[in-house]
Amino acid sequence: MSIDTLFVDPSRCIGCRACEAACRECDSHKGESMIMVDFIDRGLSVATQPTVCMHCESPVAPCAQVCPVLAIMITPEGVVQQADASRCIACRNCVYACPFGVPKIDLSARLMKKCNLCYDRTSQDLQPWCAQACPTDALWYGTYEQFAQERKGAAVRQTDFGTQTVRTRVYHVLPAEDSRLQVQTDSGGAVRAGEVSQEEEPWVL
Repeated sequence: MSIDTLFVDPSRCIGCRACEAACRECDSHKGESMIMVDFIDRGLSVATQPTVCMHCESPVAPCAQVCPVLAIMITPEGVVQQADASRCIACRNCVYACPFGVPKIDLSARLMKKCNLCYDRTSQDLQPWCAQACPTDALWYGTYEQFAQERKGAAVRQTDFGTQTVRTRVYHVLPAEDSRLQVQTDSGGAVRAGEVSQEEEPWVL
């Protein structure tokens, strides 16, 4: 069955941060944005990248797997929710486990916060605020079939981190010839796209 989900296309991002402003309107974390617009290399490029929760499916949400108090729940539709305030103990396990660097710890509230795909809106067939506000459709909401008919590029939801592959509900849009996103770390620990290393061990089962 086709599901509506988010498509992230960095090639369309202009760094306007309309998505961040819109995210602050979400009722579940009003006033605080759970999406980040990252500048790739400000010294050499104007390229920007919107970073949202990818809502991992396989392995099932590493952040939820490592939560010792079951504070991070997953809806039947596969949306990984932010931590339940009545359960979260701010242990930061989720922060360390997330391969995309998404969860934020609010120390004053002792709570993990992250994008929950505007579940209050998407559960009522509305777009997430970020996709609705994006002027260039760098963040686009719809089904894979709609994307294939209306958009260019390869929509992929598999990312290789060394020898481990993560499949996500949210799609990255890559050049048409690419079938998956490959990420590894260099000797200094920096994350970069490139050739897959065969020496890295899976960080989560």
